[in-house]
Amino acid sequence: MKYISTRNNIKAVSGIEAIKRGIVPQGGLFVPEEIPVISRPQLDSWINLSYTQLAQKIFQLFLSDDFSEKETTQIVHQAYHKENFTTEEITPLTRLDDQLFLLELFHGPTGAFKDIALQALPLILSMIIKKLSINNQLLILVATSGDTGKAALEGFKNIPGIQIVVYYPFQKVSRIQEWQMLTTEGNNTHVIALDGNFDDCQNAVKQIFADQNFSTFLKRQGFEFSSANSINWGRLFPQIVYYFYAYLYLLRKKHIQHNEKINFVVPTGNFGNILAAWYAKEMGLPIEKLICASNTNKVLTDFFNSGVYDINRPLVTTISPSMDILISSNLERFLFEISGRQGEFIVKLMKDLREKGMFILEKSLKNKMREIIFASFADETETLSTIKSVYHDYHYLVDPHTAVGIKVFIDYQRLITQKATTVITATATPFKFNKAVLTALIGEVRDHKKEELILLQKLSKYTDLSIPAMLRDLGKKPIKKQFICPKDKVQQCLLKVMKIK
Repeated sequence: MKYISTRNNIKAVSGIEAIKRGIVPQGGLFVPEEIPVISRPQLDSWINLSYTQLAQKIFQLFLSDDFSEKETTQIVHQAYHKENFTTEEITPLTRLDDQLFLLELFHGPTGAFKDIALQALPLILSMIIKKLSINNQLLILVATSGDTGKAALEGFKNIPGIQIVVYYPFQKVSRIQEWQMLTTEGNNTHVIALDGNFDDCQNAVKQIFADQNFSTFLKRQGFEFSSANSINWGRLFPQIVYYFYAYLYLLRKKHIQHNEKINFVVPTGNFGNILAAWYAKEMGLPIEKLICASNTNKVLTDFFNSGVYDINRPLVTTISPSMDILISSNLERFLFEISGRQGEFIVKLMKDLREKGMFILEKSLKNKMREIIFASFADETETLSTIKSVYHDYHYLVDPHTAVGIKVFIDYQRLITQKATTVITATATPFKFNKAVLTALIGEVRDHKKEELILLQKLSKYTDLSIPAMLRDLGKKPIKKQFICPKDKVQQCLLKVMKIK
């Protein structure tokens, strides 16, 4: 399979080249030249596959030109096993009621859905280094709003031939998220706190990628850029697997009938996780509705309801920090696909966004989007009350991001008469956001860095749930020196962290 740019500004490249580059150097994102389609008989034949077996089938669809079946099997078996994930199912489903299920995506080594892809991508890139006989080290740059950073650091730590640098917004992630990043082991992992918000981090990475002079300089120093954000297709396509897995599980357990369509609810900021669900739908998965859930930074909700994408607004720091995003990078892929793959149209939209801070879609395209996606949001009060009510009604504890998804699902339910079986993606362990979750359950709690371990214990005692292993020993791990960087000095900071003169 070959890959093309969302802006039609390069010739098709191999999957190896697309994943190695991470982003189209001239601007744009890589997408498959053709979306593979799974026939109904083929889908039915997958019903009894394990997660690993299913991943091998789907990985091979996107990597077949560059990787043998033996190689993709090796990748998925190294990525998805009991030492990396706490459950054999990898992404188990929990039933809340007859038609409502939670897809638990937080059983990986960092307790967030990003682990699903970021246990596989380092293995893919490591194999690419060997296939292409790359002598330079790959320098992976990552912007994170919270969870991607630790998942990427954990996935890439000590991988030969790779260095990874994570930019996170200073004081705008949860303290557990920050602590996880700063305690990452590995002599090839580096962390930079950017004095700005997530969009500043994301823009910093994009600007570094776009600076050809800087790239040439670093090549002479022995480094080549790549990315582990969901702008990299190699980060995005592994997420398609768990949507197929969820559907096949429901079918196997007879929770749904043959050919019955289901809904997926996805709390999202950068639009990557829900885009993976859309690709699954295009590949043939019977999906009725995709439900896009936002927090107070509801730029996506406003866009899907009005057709106007407008970032001329303040970015609010919330208790669901992984969604504190205004520039949803993966939206470009979605717009490219539903517009009939009009690269020139995407160039115009991105130019308007860059110069005016907004773009407007015509009515026909807006209506087309709304047939596929329902969008709503939850504010802070609604998020806290949802955490409490779900715990009270189901004795199930959710993190703030998942709570946003549940609240938006309730919004959707009120508007429809024909109800379908629905799966809500549970994106992180609630223990990563212990202060917000405890506040929801028992009221305001003390806020101090030294209280983090105490809050973990307190949440565990109150709910009678064990602290996840990846958080249990945080206090015993050495902390990396915190490096704070002004947002207009990102290149200089990168050179300093990498000890490049």
